[in-house]
Amino acid sequence: MLINKAIFPVAGLGTRFLPATKAQPKEMLPVVDKPLIQYAVEEAYAAGIRQMIFVTGRNKRAIPDHFDTAYELEAELEAAGKSELLEMVHSIKPDDMECVYIRQSKALGLGHAVLCAQCVVVNEPFAVLLADDLMVGKPPILKQMVDQFEEWRASIVAVQEVPAEHTRRYGIVAGTPVSERMMDITRIVEKPAPEDAPSRLGVAGRYILTPDIFSEIRNQPRGVGGEIQLTDGIAGLLRRQKVFAYTYDGKRYDCGSKEGFLQANIELGLAHPQIGASVREYLKTLNL
Repeated sequence: MLINKAIFPVAGLGTRFLPATKAQPKEMLPVVDKPLIQYAVEEAYAAGIRQMIFVTGRNKRAIPDHFDTAYELEAELEAAGKSELLEMVHSIKPDDMECVYIRQSKALGLGHAVLCAQCVVVNEPFAVLLADDLMVGKPPILKQMVDQFEEWRASIVAVQEVPAEHTRRYGIVAGTPVSERMMDITRIVEKPAPEDAPSRLGVAGRYILTPDIFSEIRNQPRGVGGEIQLTDGIAGLLRRQKVFAYTYDGKRYDCGSKEGFLQANIELGLAHPQIGASVREYLKTLNL
C-alpha cells in the first residue's frame, strides 16, 4: 500500500457556524446521523489508509472522544441486547485503524497544519482530507485518487469546475491534460480575483502529497490572510516535480457554509436507507 497515512486539519474555530460551534467542533456537526469528521475518516479508510492523523486545537476533545472506546455506552448496549447499535459503535474505529492527535498551537493556516504532522508522516506520501468538504462518489473520491497515485507516483489535488465569481474561494489551477480526468499542473494560485484566475478549476478538499511538500511549506512566507498556505507550498513543489489535478467523479458538499451543510443533510437524508422515504414524503408536503 503506497498511501497509509491521512492528515485531517481540524483546529479551525468554525466561526461561520456560531453559536452552534461555540462549545463543539464544527467537524462534529452531524449530517443526518454521522459527524462530518466521520465521513472523512470513512472515506480515507475505504481508500486503504489505516493511520489517521488529526491536527487539533483547543476545544476539540469531542473528536478524540468520538474515536475512542466508550466503555459505559458499550456495556449498556450489550446489557440491553442492542447488538446492531453496538456493532455501529464498534465500526466508528475499526481494530486495524490507528488515530494520532497533534496540537496546532497557533492557527497559522492549512499549510502550517499539514506541517505540524511531519513528525508522524516522516518520509512517506500521504493524504490530506478537509472534513468541511463532504465528498460522495463511487468509488469514494480518495480511493479514486489513490488509484491514480499508484499509476503516476506524484502529488495529486482534487479539482472541480467552479463559477467565475467563486474563484476567490479556492486555489485555482491551470495546466495540460494528460488523460480524461488528469491534468499536469503548470500554475496554481490561491484565491485569485476572477480576472486574475488562470482557469475555473478549483481545488477541492482532497490531496495526495509527496513528503517534499514539507520543505516547501516551511520556506513559504505568509500568504493570503496572513496564513501559511498549502497552495503556496504546492506552487513551490511544482518547480521541483510534477503535480497533477484530478477531476473527481462524484459530488462535493461545502459544509463549511450553512447552505452546503443543509444541502448535504437534505440529499443524504433522501438517500438514507432508513429515513429516505419519509424525508421525501415530508418535502412533498412543503409545496416548494
